[in-house]
Amino acid sequence: MRIATWNVNSIRARLDRLVAWLDRSDVDVIALQETKVPDAGFPLQVLAEHGYSVASHGISQWNGVAVLSRVGIEDVEIGWPGMPGFGDPVAPEARAIAATCGGVRMVSLYVPNGRSVGDPHYDYKLAWLASLREHAAARLAADPQLRMALCGDFNIAPTDEDVWSVEYYKDSTHVTPPERAAFAALVDAGYADMVRPYAPGPETYTYWDYTQLAFPKRRGMRIDFLLGSPALAAATTGALIDRQERKGKGASDHAPVIVDLDLTADIVAPAPIPAAPDPEPAAEGQPGLWA
Repeated sequence: MRIATWNVNSIRARLDRLVAWLDRSDVDVIALQETKVPDAGFPLQVLAEHGYSVASHGISQWNGVAVLSRVGIEDVEIGWPGMPGFGDPVAPEARAIAATCGGVRMVSLYVPNGRSVGDPHYDYKLAWLASLREHAAARLAADPQLRMALCGDFNIAPTDEDVWSVEYYKDSTHVTPPERAAFAALVDAGYADMVRPYAPGPETYTYWDYTQLAFPKRRGMRIDFLLGSPALAAATTGALIDRQERKGKGASDHAPVIVDLDLTADIVAPAPIPAAPDPEPAAEGQPGLWA
């Protein structure tokens, strides 16, 4: 099976590029972020013509996540119990959707940006990540053999190697110790980076700003990840970052990230770290799901 994640930065603006990429990439399941469209406006028919079923969660022209699959979609879930919200009044945002596709639990995540250190959105980001860690650890505690991927735009560069210039970002979000600790906590909970073993070294970036010729100058960040549970990470056979898709007219500012899996073998996963206490009840909301 081939799975992927991609922050498309508006599915309506990027639809032609998305379907062309799906046709040539041979991806079975992809997690999308920043779809920027309510569920009613999602381009279902076009994707169905290319063989993909859709589970989406979009509230407005901001944020938005989805899972596209040509191997079936089951057990769709919006967010998770206790997922923090933002705003006044506080409300959940369209930042997480999960679905089981061909035996793999795909969780599409658009982690809050944080905006700037000290901003309320930065505190929201850290609380959101802590809640995600609790949920992900609880899922593994309940089923150590679970094949689950935390996929998406994490808005964190977890090491200095993941940014083109440490000095440039020294006063910015995405690289602060609390953010990096939150990312490390997900790894410590049992979710391994499935891409890094196949894309070692510097300049394995996944994001380049649109301004100041960042892409041709190779001024990027690695902030898009697929983190796999032990059973899923053990099934990884290859991975790549498709930098070619960042090129040309109308490209997203993120590149797709792909992982290849061999799910035919019986894999025994190690025991996960114990789960955190039970979180609060789930926020209300139903996903958009179409076959």
